[in-house]
Amino acid sequence: MRSLFISDLHLEQKRPDITRAFLHLLTGPADAADHLYILGDFFEVWLGDDTTDELADSVISALAARAERGKQTFIMHGNRDFLLGKQFCRRARCTLLQDPCLIDLHGEKVLLMHGDSLCIDDIEYMRMRRLLRNPLSRFILRNLPRRTREKIGRKLRSESTERTRMKPSEITDVNPGMVADVMRRYGVKRLIHGHTHRPDRHPLVIEGEPAERIVLGDWDQQAWTLWADADGLELTSSPL
Repeated sequence: MRSLFISDLHLEQKRPDITRAFLHLLTGPADAADHLYILGDFFEVWLGDDTTDELADSVISALAARAERGKQTFIMHGNRDFLLGKQFCRRARCTLLQDPCLIDLHGEKVLLMHGDSLCIDDIEYMRMRRLLRNPLSRFILRNLPRRTREKIGRKLRSESTERTRMKPSEITDVNPGMVADVMRRYGVKRLIHGHTHRPDRHPLVIEGEPAERIVLGDWDQQAWTLWADADGLELTSSPL
């Protein structure tokens, strides 16, 4: 049994190289994985399941074809695509995960997250996250006219990029105390997440025992993957 973890592809029309790399992964290396986990920000922006385009349709078809081959795909909301819904999952034949989510990985209890909820030092971002993730806000956004949603999406992306560029890197990274608290709360010694675009494997000590936080990389210059099987875990990358 093999599992594959990816995050932060930020699929969009103006980056066809990323889409090609993902579709190649699905029909190539990922076919060796029984379980594929996509831990958020799969799309650069997702304004509702009624707003699919040619790119989205091709990705949905490829995921559905993977399911036809007996492979399972799990997807988690990110801060860019938190409006992904039941219709997308039904068409793509994938399962939407809660954030955080506990899984059994070869007999080990592992915690999966997108990772943005760990960045509590970025007070401005956390305030915006609470507003946008509110069920009422999501209901309103999903029911706005498509053109209005597109305008809001462009504005939020532009403002987010500018704010992130101006902030010190330690503000936009995870808070170590929050990481330890979450891992203790869920009783795990391993956490896998994305969001920060800082791929690495961080050794930790939780409750006096060795632990690890694994950060998945974004797909900008490199395609980052984390493979897991009975022999262990391997974080790898390849040029797009």
